[in-house]
Amino acid sequence: MSKAMHTELRLAQRMSRLGTETAFEVLAKARALEAKGQNIVHLEIGEPDFDTPAHIVDAAVDALHQGFTHYGPSAGLPELRKAIADEVGATRHTKVSADEVVVVPGGKPIIFFTMLALVEQGDEVIYPNPGFPIYESMIQFVGATAVPIQLREEMDFRLDTRELKSLITPRTKLIILNSPQNPTGGVMTLQDVEEVAAIVAETGVMVLSDEIYSHLIFDGDHHSLFSYDHLRDQVILLDGFSKTYAMTGWRMGYGVMRTDLAQQIARLVTNSNSCTASFTQKAGIEAICGPQASVAVMNDEFKKRRDYFAGRINRIRGFHCRLPKGAFYMFPSIAGTGWKSKPLADALLEEAGVAALSGTAFGSYGEGYLRFSIANSLDNIRIALDRIEAWVEKNVEEKAAKSLARNL
Repeated sequence: MSKAMHTELRLAQRMSRLGTETAFEVLAKARALEAKGQNIVHLEIGEPDFDTPAHIVDAAVDALHQGFTHYGPSAGLPELRKAIADEVGATRHTKVSADEVVVVPGGKPIIFFTMLALVEQGDEVIYPNPGFPIYESMIQFVGATAVPIQLREEMDFRLDTRELKSLITPRTKLIILNSPQNPTGGVMTLQDVEEVAAIVAETGVMVLSDEIYSHLIFDGDHHSLFSYDHLRDQVILLDGFSKTYAMTGWRMGYGVMRTDLAQQIARLVTNSNSCTASFTQKAGIEAICGPQASVAVMNDEFKKRRDYFAGRINRIRGFHCRLPKGAFYMFPSIAGTGWKSKPLADALLEEAGVAALSGTAFGSYGEGYLRFSIANSLDNIRIALDRIEAWVEKNVEEKAAKSLARNL
């Protein structure tokens, strides 16, 4: 019997620059602990715990029966692109053409394709830190230089526009904005957006505005750089269906951008996944054009959870949490515990049965924080906070006592 030959896997060098999304790694670890019998409260995954509204599911089923099981245009079905153009135009107070819309399987392809289309080796890309980890991963993957702009707690994790201006150099090819923001829940104010608009107009730099949580606002209104008509050639809008309509598994997002760039992004779609599934796009039309009551219900429920979580976590030793204004994440400081982010997140999972993410999963400036997703029931959030409080009362006190003893 011959032995199987094992040859060395020689990956392209660029694969060493590719990062990951830690939430899925923590989820896998939590599932492994559950398989051994441990009860885990999941606050790690950024996914609404609501079902996709029935009328949207029905539209997909009807589309399947009507034969929407074949290839469609790479940029998306014309009727969905028109619906998106109308919705974006209404919510961003501008006029949008269907030719400016590209539909893709999820929001991440717009990040990926924008980088591939615009950014070259040696270019610089400014991105929020702490921020969605795929930004930095893709910047590095294409060989560009990732330039972080720190989001600070004392500013409610908003962008410091003066710092943004100071970071722009002749090599800056792209600026990434994200509001409402993952992982902090920070939201840009109208003044913030106006100041960024002035900077963008002055420098001519392209902007990728990630607004995937645009419908999940608890306080105030959503303000978009895409609303400024004189900047439309410079701004790429990223949005989608996953968060707003609880459609994460449907994999459907979109980008809205100048027509000539949209044509190039559609070419990248052709060369990668051909097109987004046709029957899911029919469901997307129903999501946008059909009843919107589910969006308000989900938003109200997330706000209740936010208020409860903040009230409880701020009474736990060593934790301090600002009230996020959007999305469905809590990003408390753990500075008072004496623990680093990753060891504390690991301990809470393994010893307290609460799955959360280290702030460092979102960049170096996330040290000293944890991210909790409140996309779980209020009852489960209550259980999680009970467990955290009990664990902290024992372990933080013990660690402080040991530290004191060493210093005597």
